[in-house]
Amino acid sequence: MTQLGTIDEIPREYLDDLAAHNLLPLWPSLRNLLPFEKPTRNALPAIWHYDDVRPLVIRAGEITPIEKAERRVLILANPGYGSDQPMATPTIYLGLQLIMPGETAPCHKHTPCAVRFVIEGSGGYTLVGGEKCPMEKGDLILTPTGMWHEHGHEGDTPVIWLDALDLPLVHYLEASYCTEGAHREPGNKADSSQNRYRRAGLVPYQSLNDVRNPYPLLRYPWAEVREALQKLSHDAADGEMIWLAYVNPETGGECLPSLGFSAVMLRPGERASPPRRSASAVMHVIEGKGESVIDGETFTWTESDTYVIPTHATVEITNTSDLEPAFLFMVDDAPLQRKLGFYEEFPPAPGA
Repeated sequence: MTQLGTIDEIPREYLDDLAAHNLLPLWPSLRNLLPFEKPTRNALPAIWHYDDVRPLVIRAGEITPIEKAERRVLILANPGYGSDQPMATPTIYLGLQLIMPGETAPCHKHTPCAVRFVIEGSGGYTLVGGEKCPMEKGDLILTPTGMWHEHGHEGDTPVIWLDALDLPLVHYLEASYCTEGAHREPGNKADSSQNRYRRAGLVPYQSLNDVRNPYPLLRYPWAEVREALQKLSHDAADGEMIWLAYVNPETGGECLPSLGFSAVMLRPGERASPPRRSASAVMHVIEGKGESVIDGETFTWTESDTYVIPTHATVEITNTSDLEPAFLFMVDDAPLQRKLGFYEEFPPAPGA
């Protein structure tokens, strides 16, 4: 292995000359930029227990009216980046958003892609591109880049959901901004896109035309995803991970260009060891209880908790209930890595 020179070995006057011309020597920091075998990580495995943070989310609704917040959100900040950085992983922003009965969060659009994953409450909705998407626990709602969207609440209890955006990536590219818009009345019946894609293998005939809507399906109801996981579990062999991806129903590809979404079911007492992956990910517990071992660190979780899996981490997930299944929702940056050409999955080490 090459022994690289250090910054201390370079004459001071030479460094000053480089700085005067906005230049840097690569070799002293080469291994920081290109380490061997595994990347250098700042993200840490971390968990947010919903029972701990929910009172703080509700308190935000008491101290800050929606008119002064636009979006009333508490950011899940990974401690590896410091408490002031709005990042769960290098590419994924997470926030817990609250809307109270009768409130509306105003219309806007932005360059980052976003999704909403509903944690609790009923009667909330999101308008995306003029389509009204009801929000029930476990539902996934897409808000693709550049699409007008707003939120409202017609129920009588707080509604809280998990926001996931590729904001850290877009902000790093200095391309993050939003545009305000006027309220838009729904242009279709509620859930119109979801109603057009009721069954796998069937699409509206018009979609066979050459011009395709890049985001034909905006809402993925949890009731249907849960049923699909249970059906799959009947055919899955012991030890086979029950794992379904959310996809574009017309192309079979990922829902959004930079973030991927999937759902995992663990049968009672089941333990799963997904492959070590180059992608970073976050897991949100929809139902059940269990524990996850991430790079040797154990995290115990229950319903509505959220935790981080950094890039290249080894992971083992266990359902600690012998009676009930556990269901988890995953967000990752695998679609981005696939497009950039460096997504990898690594087989377990011999004897692992």
